[in-house]
Amino acid sequence: MIRADLRRRGDTASRRTRVYLRAFVLSGLVFGVPKLALACPVCFGNSDAPMAVATNTGILFMLGVVVVMLSAFASFFIYLIRRANRLAAETARLDAGGLAPSEGTAQ
Repeated sequence: MIRADLRRRGDTASRRTRVYLRAFVLSGLVFGVPKLALACPVCFGNSDAPMAVATNTGILFMLGVVVVMLSAFASFFIYLIRRANRLAAETARLDAGGLAPSEGTAQ
């Protein structure tokens, strides 16, 4: 029983040491990398350069795709809600009137 307690304490200390070591190595990598390697090439250039204009155009295109997809998703659910309401109204009308006007009568 005493050995089990010592073993558990050792595992906890070993695990804690590994966590601290990982944090130390990761922080060393983050702070050791030169800042030039972390920035994109467009950030250092002229804002009117073709690369910057192309990047902005790409961003606007991707935002447009997101807006179109969200609009399509919302319109699909609006369609489903309207369809369910129309079906419920038609079912209620048929239940209330017995027969539909075109059923059972010669016109």
